[in-house]
Amino acid sequence: MAAVRFFYNLVFPFVLMVMLPGFLLRMVKRGKYRHKFGQRFAIYSPRVRRKLAPGGWTWVHAVSVGEVLIALKLIGELRRRDPSLRVVLSTTTSTGYFLADKERSDWLEPIYNPIDFFWVVRHAVRVIRPCRLILVEAEIWPNLTAEARRIGAPLALVNARLSPRSERRYHLIRPLVSGLFNQLDLLCVQDACDAGRWEALGVEATKILCTGSIKFDDREDQTVVEKRFQPVLSALGVEADASVLVAGSTHPGEEEVLGGIVVRLRHEFPKLFPVIVPRHAERWREARNDLGRAGLQVALREGEAVSLQRPDALLVNSTGELRDWYECADVVFVGKSLTVKGGQNPAEAISAGKAVVVGPHMENFATLVSQLVRAEGIVQVADASGLEEALRTLLADPEEARQLATRGLECLRSHRGSTARTCDALERLVSPA
Repeated sequence: MAAVRFFYNLVFPFVLMVMLPGFLLRMVKRGKYRHKFGQRFAIYSPRVRRKLAPGGWTWVHAVSVGEVLIALKLIGELRRRDPSLRVVLSTTTSTGYFLADKERSDWLEPIYNPIDFFWVVRHAVRVIRPCRLILVEAEIWPNLTAEARRIGAPLALVNARLSPRSERRYHLIRPLVSGLFNQLDLLCVQDACDAGRWEALGVEATKILCTGSIKFDDREDQTVVEKRFQPVLSALGVEADASVLVAGSTHPGEEEVLGGIVVRLRHEFPKLFPVIVPRHAERWREARNDLGRAGLQVALREGEAVSLQRPDALLVNSTGELRDWYECADVVFVGKSLTVKGGQNPAEAISAGKAVVVGPHMENFATLVSQLVRAEGIVQVADASGLEEALRTLLADPEEARQLATRGLECLRSHRGSTARTCDALERLVSPA
């Protein structure tokens, strides 16, 4: 492992320099790039240093919003079991940080994850002095894990996600990554099938535990809840018996496809009303233009204001509202799956009791989607024409849509209790210090 880390530290600066322009461009485009920038180099304010000075913190790392939500659910259960728990929650993105910052308290401190230069990470570890390091879903940084092991802090990867793309890449350098993965003391996987895939990459079987997915561990089905945004739709002139299509977490190209589909479907379903919620709110101009080219008059939702009365569609230009918009849907399309690879989380819409359609590119949720497809609890289409036909079928047959949603909920129930099972395993990880 020492040789691998030496090679990594030799190459990492050059890789970073190649990736830096694109990284900085995304930061500037999404804004807030200056926010606590020094923390990325383990430069902390006096307030943070004083707060962390006692040491003994549990360090939880979550990349962005989705992982932070998982981390907060896990942290909440750990804190319920151990009221003395203190947590440093690190994240990579500004959106993830602002979500974590809402939960700041005397026992929880959000920070930006330090860049994985060994001297930067070593300084961060000296400041935080974690009693254990818990990584959420996918990110395993060689220097961070090595420095945690150096001070004797146990390491866990929870809700572990291994996309087919990452798996193929890891197999190409298996002799290198097996040593990195075996730095872990515990690896909690989402599905029994995943265990064999991690073992094939060299992880010791004794370290792998199938817990299910924390992301999909809802204590109760959310099928009967108040529709928070129904008054917004009513104010827009959307009738009570209208069919509402919510397209969540859409990415470039998908709004244009959806606009054309909606225009054609309205010949059969005149009261069809689409609500489009882009994954990145700053894309609203691009999304509005794409929908407009299809012939739709688009209202914008910005905070509590709506820009147009009696529009053909609503474009949500606010963050943190997607789950509540799902409650208003009759049918849901989950984005980043049609024109862009990767996919977004379909479980929120399914747990809301909705019929869900996704495109062919659900690589980031391959295990869950495979389970749902086998259970006939989701519709996965191959292309735009397949999406149009699937939406037509579900809009024409509300009973089929209801049964699809019911089967999806039954599939998700297999993940119930995953948060508790993960916490049970983490409670056995204690620092020898």
